[in-house]
Amino acid sequence: MAADHAGFRYKERVKSFLTSRGYKARDFGTDSERPVDYPLVIRPAAEAVATGRCALGVVFGGSGNGEAIVANKVSGIRCAVCWNVRSARLAREHNDANMIAIGQRMMGLKTALGVVDAWLCATFQGGRHKRRIDDIEV
Repeated sequence: MAADHAGFRYKERVKSFLTSRGYKARDFGTDSERPVDYPLVIRPAAEAVATGRCALGVVFGGSGNGEAIVANKVSGIRCAVCWNVRSARLAREHNDANMIAIGQRMMGLKTALGVVDAWLCATFQGGRHKRRIDDIEV
């Protein structure tokens, strides 16, 4: 888990939510609502997922977009911005997302908790209709 200052409160609440359900949550920061340059905390979290030190990752910001962009620059990361339970479930089932980004300014806490729960409970469907990008003509 990681967050900039705009996602700090939700990171803390989701961390408690996860530990209460038996998950281990590694916190890459930040540790307050003081302004921080988000790549400094998001990239280490993404690298931990990419190298296998962490199985999955959840990152938080104001919108979640910047956090997803930073995470997706790390080879092996598939980070989806999720805005509701359905988008979270589909991110896992259809895209095999190993990270999600949540925007604290975009949704209520109850929705954010539902997003994380739905994503963790979903299973990748194995790419039944998956085609290689090289096979697609544009």
